[in-house]
Amino acid sequence: MRHSPNAAFSGFIFGGGRFVFWVTLIFCPIGWLALADVDPEGFTKGLANIVLETAPWFLGVPLACWALGSLVVHKFTNWVVRPSKGPLWEFNRRTGMVTIFDYDNMGEYKRSGTIGEFTYPFHEFDACISSGPDRQGLIWYQLHLVHRYHDLSINLFPIVPKDSSMSPHFAAWDFLQNYMDIGRPLPDIPLFEKHRANDPTTAAHDRRTGRPERYWRDMDDKTWEAQLAQNLGRVNAYDITGRLNLMAKHVRYAD
Repeated sequence: MRHSPNAAFSGFIFGGGRFVFWVTLIFCPIGWLALADVDPEGFTKGLANIVLETAPWFLGVPLACWALGSLVVHKFTNWVVRPSKGPLWEFNRRTGMVTIFDYDNMGEYKRSGTIGEFTYPFHEFDACISSGPDRQGLIWYQLHLVHRYHDLSINLFPIVPKDSSMSPHFAAWDFLQNYMDIGRPLPDIPLFEKHRANDPTTAAHDRRTGRPERYWRDMDDKTWEAQLAQNLGRVNAYDITGRLNLMAKHVRYAD
């Protein structure tokens, strides 16, 4: 699924209207009572006047935004959330190829539904980590794969989102190389467990090492939490900056 610009706007007026309404509902009575207490027409008359004058603005407007946003989000979902066109890219372990899908395709997708495809060997892609500040000025990092000979790149946000540390991106790059290397077993993660028997290299490795077929699926909660904490610690400590850059012998990097 993908969100249209309408989704952001609807979510903003829905959430923002609800928040402002409850805040003003809490604090407005305090202001009304204070102003009514000093009104020359008396407390009761002054309170009625101030409520009638201000309530439509301070309570009515955010309430209307809340109601409109709620109506759109819950009753007109198809207007704000649209089906995804399809995958953005594919890493094929069996063939060693990477495919990038182009849903613009110079206008062909809109005219005929034809999706552009660019397929190249995995070894022709280089990993790079981009950096950029957020609104507070903090630096965040993101992993990309860039094709060495064409103006093509893959944002790996679905695999590893932006992070203030490079370590998760280092780990993700090694994970991806491990996945695409048919000479090594699949990365041992819950997502791949049901597919391990279908991969010859992985199946042979599991038979040789005696790995249980349902290692992850039969794991108790306590062991799961301990394993998760251990793996997260390893990811956060990951560092590949000291490795020899073999590509430096063959290519010249330009800023």
